[in-house]
Amino acid sequence: MNDLGAGDEGTAERQMRFLYALRSKGVTDARVLSAMERIDRGLFVRGLFAERAYEDMPLPIACGQTISQPSVVGLMTQSLNVGPRDTVLEVGTGSGYQAAILACLARRVYTVDRHRRLVREAEAVFRSLSLPNIIAQTTDGCYGLPDQAPFDRILVTAAAEDPPSPLLAQLKIGGIMIVPVGQSDAVQSLIRVTRLTTGFDYEELRPVRFVPLVEGLGQE
Repeated sequence: MNDLGAGDEGTAERQMRFLYALRSKGVTDARVLSAMERIDRGLFVRGLFAERAYEDMPLPIACGQTISQPSVVGLMTQSLNVGPRDTVLEVGTGSGYQAAILACLARRVYTVDRHRRLVREAEAVFRSLSLPNIIAQTTDGCYGLPDQAPFDRILVTAAAEDPPSPLLAQLKIGGIMIVPVGQSDAVQSLIRVTRLTTGFDYEELRPVRFVPLVEGLGQE
């Protein structure tokens, strides 16, 4: 993580606790841990909750959305198994934190959100971090980005009742999609979908809780 200010003697200790919490929750991939050490979550949390940015908990952000807890971000990223030559689609930019992590691991990241405000604010942070390999757009993520498909990896950060068929169609053969699936915000499972030449393989990873995947564009 970046230094939070000269003379802040607690920064190193806070960073150590942050990484320890990730490892204790099962985030063990060295590349993922390195990316999460590089990207300061504090840059993506504003207002009243800024002081809680380094706790392993989800936090509210603008437009009624949330920034996921770091351990879930780490586990989802680890399960996606991103390679340095991969092109990744993220559905649900939110704060931009997950896209920034992915940008440290992939060749290119396309991230989309239905809220213009979230995309605009995330782009500002991407620029401050010098992450030119992220392309952010305001669009209906339920339909992906067919003009840029197919993708090596797709990460969905909102829960759908089923893996959206337009996104499945935009996954390369051998590609992986991580998506929360469930009909309510109380009962959801994180699913890893692998596209095979003969169809799709589905693997249930863990219970999660995400905001719902909503069609259309937001008001902000």
